[in-house]
This record gives sequence, C-alpha cells and structure tokens, in this order.
Amino acid sequence: MALPGLPGDKRSIARRAKEERWYSKADANEGLLVRPRRGHGGGHEFHASLLPPAAQLELARRGLIAKPQTSEQRSEDRHGWRWFEQQTAKVREVAQFRLDIVSEIEVLVAAGATKTAAVAEIAAERSVGKATLWNWLRAVDGIDAANRLPALAPRRKGGGSEAEIDEGLWTVFKSDWLRPSQPTLTSCYDRTAKIAAERGLSMPSARTFSRRLKRELPRDVVKLKREGAEALRRAQPAQRRSVADMHALECVNIDGHKFDVFVRSPETGKPIRPIMVAIQDIYSRKVVAWRLSLTENAAAVRLVFADLFREFGIPMACVLDNGRGFASKWITGGAKSRFRFKIRDEDPTGLLTGLGIDIHWALPYRGQSKPIERAFRDMCDRIAKHPAMEGAYTGNSPVAKPDNYGSRAIEWDEFVAHVDNGVRDHNARPNRRGGVCKGRSFDRTFAESYAIAPIKKADDAQLRMALLAADQKLVNRTTGEIALFGNRYWSTEIGALAGQKVTVRFDPDNLHSEIHVYDREGRFLGTAPVIADTGFSDSDAAKRSAKLTANVGKATKAAIEAQQLLDADQVAALQPDAPKPITPEPSVVRIARHRGTAGAAAAAMKPHQEEQEDRQTRVFNALRLVTDNQT
Repeated sequence: MALPGLPGDKRSIARRAKEERWYSKADANEGLLVRPRRGHGGGHEFHASLLPPAAQLELARRGLIAKPQTSEQRSEDRHGWRWFEQQTAKVREVAQFRLDIVSEIEVLVAAGATKTAAVAEIAAERSVGKATLWNWLRAVDGIDAANRLPALAPRRKGGGSEAEIDEGLWTVFKSDWLRPSQPTLTSCYDRTAKIAAERGLSMPSARTFSRRLKRELPRDVVKLKREGAEALRRAQPAQRRSVADMHALECVNIDGHKFDVFVRSPETGKPIRPIMVAIQDIYSRKVVAWRLSLTENAAAVRLVFADLFREFGIPMACVLDNGRGFASKWITGGAKSRFRFKIRDEDPTGLLTGLGIDIHWALPYRGQSKPIERAFRDMCDRIAKHPAMEGAYTGNSPVAKPDNYGSRAIEWDEFVAHVDNGVRDHNARPNRRGGVCKGRSFDRTFAESYAIAPIKKADDAQLRMALLAADQKLVNRTTGEIALFGNRYWSTEIGALAGQKVTVRFDPDNLHSEIHVYDREGRFLGTAPVIADTGFSDSDAAKRSAKLTANVGKATKAAIEAQQLLDADQVAALQPDAPKPITPEPSVVRIARHRGTAGAAAAAMKPHQEEQEDRQTRVFNALRLVTDNQT
C-alpha cells in the first residue's frame, strides 16, 4: 500500500516509527496507538493517526479511515492536554519534576556545555540515571515548551483487557446491591458467585464488579435506590435565598426549640426540658422576640407575637412551622385550608390573618426552609452547654448523655434569665459574615435597616387584639356576667348583652385583670373587669359590693330619668273612653211557642232518679261480695 509521505520499504517505515516513537504514542484515553499484529508473521499495527497528514488524507479518500480531524483538534489530542487534565495530582507532580530537570539541562546547553556533559552533571546532582534523562529529552524533542507537561507525564497502564461479566449475573448482582438495606459488595458478590456456579458460568473478581459499578451506575441512581429519596434530595445543591432586596421586619420566621437542659417546672417542681418559642427577622437574622414555656402551645406563640408587635411593629409576612401549636385556630383562625380540625362559623379570626400578615408554611422536616434553625444550633452550644448549666445538660440524643446526666436541675427563673442573656449575646456578637451582615452584628444590621424601612406599627386596638387570645363565650342570660377559666367578669355595658355570644380577648397569664369583649364580626363592645371572690366574713368586700350595687341603682335611676317617662296616672289620663257598643237589628224574627213545660220537666227527672238508685244497688252488692270473701 503506497502512501504519500511514507517510505516504500518496511525497513524504512520501521526506522521512522522508532525515530518518531510510535510505540509509545497514546490517545486521549491513555490507550496505546500500537498493537501486536494477529496472524502469521507477527509484527505491529499502528493507528492511522500516527501517519503523516498526506498519508491520512489518502486513506480517507480511499474510504479506509474517517476524515482527519481539524488541525486544532489534532493539536490538542497530539499534545495530550485532555488526558493530562484527567490525571491525579501525583501524576502532574511527576511531570512537573521531569520538566524542571529538562529545563536545567537546556540551561547548561545554552551556556555552552554539550548535551552529554549537561546530562551527566544533572544526573549526578539529582541522583537520576543518565538513560532516564535521555528518555525525557527524547520525549520532548520537537515539542513546544508550552506543551511538554503531557509528554513528560508517566503513562503506566496495566496490561490485558478487563474480564467480561455475564449480563445475567451482572443484573442479579446490581439488583442485589441496589437495595435500601444497603448490603455490602462482598455479600452481594458471594451470592452472585453461588448462582454462577450453579449455572456453570465464570465469575470475574470482586474488583471487576466494583469497577463496573463505579463506571456504569450513576451516583443519583445509587443514592435513590440505596439511601432513599431524602438522601437524593440532600445530595443536590440547596437553594440559597438572597435577602438583599428585603428590609428589616419585612418577613419573620417562628419556630420552637426544646432545650437540652433540665429545668424545674414552676407548676410541679419536676425536671422538664423547656420550650423556647422564638421569632427571627429573616433579613438581619436577629432574634426579635422569644418566650419560654413548658410546651409548644398557642398561648406561648401568642405571647411572643405580642412582644414583637409591641417592641418593633407588625411584619408583612411570617413563615410558620407545621407544629400543632402554630396550626392552632387561636393563632390562624382565618387562614384557608390549613386547619387541623373542623371550623365553625363562630370561630374567632386568627391573630396573624386579623392583622394582615401573610402566612407561609415551612416544609415538614426541612430545616433549610427556616433560617432560625441555624440560630438554634448556635444557642445549643452557647446556652445549653454554658458552664452555668453544667450538670443540667441532657445531651442532644439518648446515646449522647454526659456522665453527670440528671445530677442537677436549674430553677425556672434562673433559666429564663440565662436564656434572655444568651439571646441578647447572640444578637450582639460582631463579625457576622452570613447574609447581608458583612461583619456587623445582627443587632446593628437590623437597626440600620429598621431606621429607613417602612414599618407598620400597631395601634392600641391592634395591640389589644395581639396581646390577648380569643375565645367565644355566652353572656349569662340572667346576670349578664361572663365566666372564663373559673373567673367572672361584668360591667354595665357587658351586662346589657345578656344571652348573646361574644368574642373575648383575654390574657391567660393575667386572668385577674380585665377582659375585652367583641361581637363575632370583630366590633369592640366594651371592657369587663373581674369580679373577685371574697372571704365569708370580709366586711370590706361586702361594703364594696353594696356600694357597687348602689352605684348601679343610681346609674339606672339616672338612665330612667333621662328617658323622661310618664307616671301611671298620666298614662291613664291619656287613655280615651271606650266607645258604647251598637246593638244590631235582626233582619228575620221568629216567634217562640211554649209546650207543656211542667210535664216535660217531671218526665226528665224520673229517669235520673232511677239511674241513681241502680248505681247505689250495684255498689252495695259489690261490698257484700268483698265481706263474704274475707270471712
């Protein structure tokens, strides 16, 4: 096969192949471009890409090879940069070491030394064989200095082809390995080997199966089949939300955190783990309000929102957790399609929806949806593990209990003060790098934005709605009082609502104060103070009650006088006389006739007397029978 650019005899071609190092050339996949020739005679076969461009063009014209690549692609493949980028750091370090030595030799040659002398000198200094140095020099001969690294990189490659795996065995093996129970590769291999022995099939090594797993099974497939959908979700890049276009108090998020600290309950004195309900400003990450309670409940949520409204204002939106406390109808009464129970027409309007706050619900078990979870992790370390809590810390799991577990319980008031101090320290700590802080503290970040942001402040009516929870009550039909949690509330204006259903706003932490009463449409009706119970012999209380009754009487009399009523004599005098009735005249007159009046009366009396005598006879006969039976 005569080709342009190539010698015509075998000896000359072999010499050119040796000079151009065809035997060591590799493609981008590190595969050698030479292979032993099969059949009689032996020899080697070279890849067409090693031939001169003219020879490759002639082969393409004859249809024996594909059209040659462009010069840019050939240049990149020829220098091996694609292959070099896929190598390990160790391979690249070896290539750089060899390039440094080659550069030193070239410096000596440029200075006037012969190449042989330069090789001998560097070999002695670097403790590298001269033959090795000559190999490196030949490897970069004719190659531009910018492309020498791939040429000097070691290209060690194991010999032979990988053993083939029967497709049936491969299906059994990967099906066994891709199970949620996550069996080991060795156990799956052993089970597959038994099946292969039964079928009389050859079984490659376990490393062969392992390499094929890594080569053919996508990472996401392995995650989903062996670890589940949640592991696959966590393996994807998380959404990173920017708050650069927001401002302070535009949106907040609220959640509850159970402290890993034993604290004595103020009610029972037994050690409990208290719950902190906290609200965090999403823009600045500042914890703007917090409350401690025995459990996660609607009252604690209401109180922490009340603190927020009183101290800073009303946010535009709020991200809520999906816990029972936050889904309570005390808080979200007006929200659509988020109730945990049947909604009645009389249900009070929820706190957040009543104040125009948009509600967003966090995804279940998704901490990424609630930035406050990061604050809780920080507080766990700096509050729960504080030296002042030593002995009361419980550990964050049953298997992580400290040695002094349960040796101490903190008093409730002491723990409340400790948490207050810890949260303030959390907000004031400088050098915050997350979000928009840029080295500022959460306090400073919030304050600078709050000063220029449009903030909606709560007025007295809104604060009254926010501070107090809501419950429907029936005003007593007789006395006009309202009974709530064992207490009685009454006022003159509320007493006038006897028998009506009203919405009551009250403070569950201060039930001995007044309550505020609204109708079911949300209109304010009045305020009713508590009627305190008194001692049996409390004369002062009796005097106060009598005075109240007297005042009510005076006020009622004044109200009566204001009506300008008339007395009974005046009302009677104003009544007109009744008109005399008019006797109507009949249009037809019939004359009455008398017929034997005395005889008819006697005949009517005779049957009546006979009937009485018969009744008496029957009675006497019955009495006689009773007497005879007794004797």
